[in-house]
Amino acid sequence: MKEFIKGLEEKVLGGQFISFEEAMKLAGIEGKEDIAELCNSANNIREFFCGREVDLCSIMNAKSGHCSEDCKFCAQSAHYKTDVDVYDLVSKEAALKLAKENENEGVNRFSLVTSGRGIIGSDFKKVLEIYEELNKEVKMDLCASLGILGYGELLSLRETGITMYHHNLETSRDYYERICTTHSYDERIDTINAAKKAGMAVCSGGIIGLGESLEDRVKLAFQLRDLEVKSIPINVLNPVKGTPLENQERLSQDEILKTIAIFRFVDPKALIRLAGGRNLIDEYGKNCFNAGANATITGNYLTTSGNKICDDKKMVSELKLEVRKNG
Repeated sequence: MKEFIKGLEEKVLGGQFISFEEAMKLAGIEGKEDIAELCNSANNIREFFCGREVDLCSIMNAKSGHCSEDCKFCAQSAHYKTDVDVYDLVSKEAALKLAKENENEGVNRFSLVTSGRGIIGSDFKKVLEIYEELNKEVKMDLCASLGILGYGELLSLRETGITMYHHNLETSRDYYERICTTHSYDERIDTINAAKKAGMAVCSGGIIGLGESLEDRVKLAFQLRDLEVKSIPINVLNPVKGTPLENQERLSQDEILKTIAIFRFVDPKALIRLAGGRNLIDEYGKNCFNAGANATITGNYLTTSGNKICDDKKMVSELKLEVRKNG
């Protein structure tokens, strides 16, 4: 297996993409030594194509709860009874305060995230006003995660200074209907394509540990590569009491590392970003940065705690990597 892994590493370093069949063979790797070899090769690919910079982003839960959609993992869905906080869109002042705090700590990107199918009406206008203010007052890259939107709305966001739109596919097309029934996989892809048409880069990934197979994860990785996604957040399911997945079995550390490494093999130039569920990974995912990851969400997430920014910067330094500098 070592020869096979090294052969694929050389193929990728030579500028070629691996095939679906080759990725599935990587997915079948078992045993700590072979997984360590896979992670080492993925790390070599990361360093060759992406260098030693780590991209830090932070998010603000800007509107919480009462979501009309039935995503089986989500604490904010109105279909389930959870203990999530519920509140309307945050103020411009609150968003600017948090953005400046993150900028001062060296975070590279900042995003508002809102619950619901897609932000509309007066809330959309308020979001535009918030981003116009953020664009004037902070020097970070601005991102947005506002649900399913059309080209017109996405173009308006781009004109306020947003450079990246976040919209996860969550899982493979084949497994998706077991996770969400209130909107389609194609609606998610349409949003991604509309964001690209509007001139934004796209951040899109998924959640692992939903009960999906490794084949589903490989299919997701190839779908994201085909969509030319620039940033791929990998969330690890943190089961939420009250949701249909509250009793889902948690993934092993080796399976998480193997998944990160496979995504790097499939998409060698993308930002592979640790996201939700980092508290379920040993040392908040430190080993993932030796398995191909080169970005992370830092600070608090939507409904689960993350790692402190200062601790993430310390971890990056200990790994002999560098936080990307703004500007």
